[in-house]
Amino acid sequence: MDFLRGTWPELQDVRFEIGGLPTRPDADGIPRWEIDREQRRIVLFRIPIERLLPPGHDDDLHRRVAIESAVFRAAAEFVGKDPWEFGPDAP
Repeated sequence: MDFLRGTWPELQDVRFEIGGLPTRPDADGIPRWEIDREQRRIVLFRIPIERLLPPGHDDDLHRRVAIESAVFRAAAEFVGKDPWEFGPDAP
């Protein structure tokens, strides 16, 4: 999150929080995060991120990648960018 805040000024005052489970499914199934632009808050849901991995990917490395991916995708959605635009050479 510190990397993302340093890359995109739009995230400077955004709170990143960890939640257990979302309160309800969305159109895509079980959400991995929730964005509240009014409160400038992103809530990442730990249980779906860690436990809904594809079969054979339930190990520490894949969990870490899933968590990082969710953080990047949620932050990108918050600022209206593609997650790949967060790289060091991104515009």
